[in-house]
Amino acid sequence: MTAALGLASCEFRIALRNRWVAIVIAMMTLFALVLSAAGSAPTGELGADSLSVTVASLTSLAVYLVPLVGLLMAFDAVAGEVERGTLPLLLTYPVSRARLLLGKALAHLATLALALAIGYGSAAAAAFAVDPEAAGGLPALVRLFWSSLLLGASFLGIGYALSAIARRPGAAAGLAIGLWLVLIVLYDLGLLAAVVADAGGVFTTHVFPWLLLANPADAFRIFNLASSEATAAAAGVGGAAGSIPAWQALASVALWPLVAFALALLAFRKVTP
Repeated sequence: MTAALGLASCEFRIALRNRWVAIVIAMMTLFALVLSAAGSAPTGELGADSLSVTVASLTSLAVYLVPLVGLLMAFDAVAGEVERGTLPLLLTYPVSRARLLLGKALAHLATLALALAIGYGSAAAAAFAVDPEAAGGLPALVRLFWSSLLLGASFLGIGYALSAIARRPGAAAGLAIGLWLVLIVLYDLGLLAAVVADAGGVFTTHVFPWLLLANPADAFRIFNLASSEATAAAAGVGGAAGSIPAWQALASVALWPLVAFALALLAFRKVTP
């Protein structure tokens, strides 16, 4: 763990130098404040406090932004080392490949956690400024924070796997963006089209819930909306939050980081210096 923490510290300093930390914090804060301002309008109609409605909006933001940030931070974790010729030097150290990946992951998760804390904290401050009853939404905000970290960890692991498979930053970036489009955008559109075509048949009642749980982004959204007082603000696939038990969604969100890092380690072990 000492070696992993040392590598994590080095990677975090690299992220600071490359402005990754500043970029991620700025993105999260900007979008969180915009959604906080836009989401405060329907609180009276939904019968929920301002922060609960803001959390529902932030959930939709996190579904799109957190996986993208995770993939963008991870796509050159292995491919970049290969291209710069530094991977052979790293592998000469008495540190296993698992610890190398763990060190990178800790640094990237620290960057993401800092950005989420500032972004979500800014949104919470804005909600408290307009609604004195906003404290009722704090448990939902805390739940959103740690589940966002789990979602980010899932896509960091997937990004490391793609980086190891591609072995070139350009190819890895293309694979990362393509996977983001498939899992975050096209996946839900395909499910909705299938539900409409099925018209309440076997697919809708038996297959559809499991396909939602199979996608970490959908499982994350369902878990956060299932216990939210502002579930009425959800639309599309998010409307299925009431029909899937929250514990099943949580199990998917918690297991995906382990699966993703196992895939990343398997791919990394096949990379030769």
